Amino acid sequence: MSANAAVELRETEYGEWNALVAQSPEGSIYSTPEYLDALCTAAGGRFRVVAVRRGDDLAGGLALYERDTPFGTYVSPRLLLYYNGIVLRRYDTKYPSEQTARAVETLGALAQWIGTRRYGAVMLKCRGALRDVRPFLVAGWRARPSYSYIVPLDNLAGQWDRVEQNLRRLVKRCERDGMTFATDGDFAEFYRLHSLTLGRRGVAEYLPAGPFERFYSGLAAQGLARLYQARLRDGRTAAVQLVLLGAHPVSHTVSAAGDPEFNKTGAQAFLRWRTFEALAALGYKGNDLTDAALNPVTHFKAQLGGDLDLSLVLESAPRPAYRAGVGAMHLVYQVRGAAGAAARRLLGRSRA
Repeated sequence: MSANAAVELRETEYGEWNALVAQSPEGSIYSTPEYLDALCTAAGGRFRVVAVRRGDDLAGGLALYERDTPFGTYVSPRLLLYYNGIVLRRYDTKYPSEQTARAVETLGALAQWIGTRRYGAVMLKCRGALRDVRPFLVAGWRARPSYSYIVPLDNLAGQWDRVEQNLRRLVKRCERDGMTFATDGDFAEFYRLHSLTLGRRGVAEYLPAGPFERFYSGLAAQGLARLYQARLRDGRTAAVQLVLLGAHPVSHTVSAAGDPEFNKTGAQAFLRWRTFEALAALGYKGNDLTDAALNPVTHFKAQLGGDLDLSLVLESAPRPAYRAGVGAMHLVYQVRGAAGAAARRLLGRSRA
């Protein structure tokens, strides 16, 4: 039985799609309509779910988060949408060739559907389980690597031994000093430290405060997100993190921040480890720490003993009008940025 052409799913079929996402190695909360609806409400854009059927079952598909420009519509990950890639069904067959053939057929149907939509550009960031993307390469797409750390949670005793000794020492010291682990969802304190941490790096917040709070509250009400905090003995918050949950066995830490006043307390290590314990108690088998670009934050993630996970980013060839328009827009921003920097330098000299 061969697969059908890819089609956009109706809302009445979302339950079936969510069941596939939950059991697929490529699945994640990012591919669920509930999550994408919350993201679109908070940040704009729209989504659709496209899938391929094999008989009565969904063989695979993807959830597309779309945004518009004057030069065309594009699909891409963004902050709070780390993965937006392909989800495939695994079949109960003893022959690897059959599994591969069905996957290739499904991937080909998805690539063909995307090609008919005339998007300005498409970027799909797949989870690490997807290795065979040949139908997309044949269709003219490019593939490049991306990395994240995933911490296994199904053997916490063994995982504790993989955490670097210095971090284990800090966790134990925090416990002796009376640091506590809180799950009360104090969003105001989370956002304060989120803004403070990103501001020190010269990076804007993921979302403005109001939309971010509505985004979190809506997900938390559905059991899809949770805030964790490390508090000092006197009740002050030293570190925070936001974790996405859902039905898939891998959870996702999407934002972690701390008060610089307490950087040397070990609060970040304490919070990470206690969060791992809490997630394992909820039944999760892993926690994706989100991104492993080479920087000091990634070094800290590596010390937690997770597995470096390689995933593939698929990029379509942008349409000429889209490429030209976006290129011109970026040039304008660069000129404005350079002019602003020059003005600031002149202003600085005049004040000297």
